[in-house]
Amino acid sequence: MPIYEYQCQSCGHELEAIQKMSDAALTDCPQCKESSLKKRISAAGFRLSGSGWYETDFKTGKKKNLTNQDTGSASKSADKPAGPSAS
Repeated sequence: MPIYEYQCQSCGHELEAIQKMSDAALTDCPQCKESSLKKRISAAGFRLSGSGWYETDFKTGKKKNLTNQDTGSASKSADKPAGPSAS
């Protein structure tokens, strides 16, 4: 569940609330008891990673081309350094 930030327009009190996306926004300030809470816009504090996400997300170096390594021949040619061939 997401964490929402609220700020009271009357007293300036700030709070965070864990709510479902379908829950109604909070309106009553727990400090001054006025119904003047407003939802603040803030950056997300998490990163989506792990199984189920795109293969190249959050990967570095040789790990970016996992599908080529699985096929075999495509990765072998990609791993060899480019240079003059001895024919």
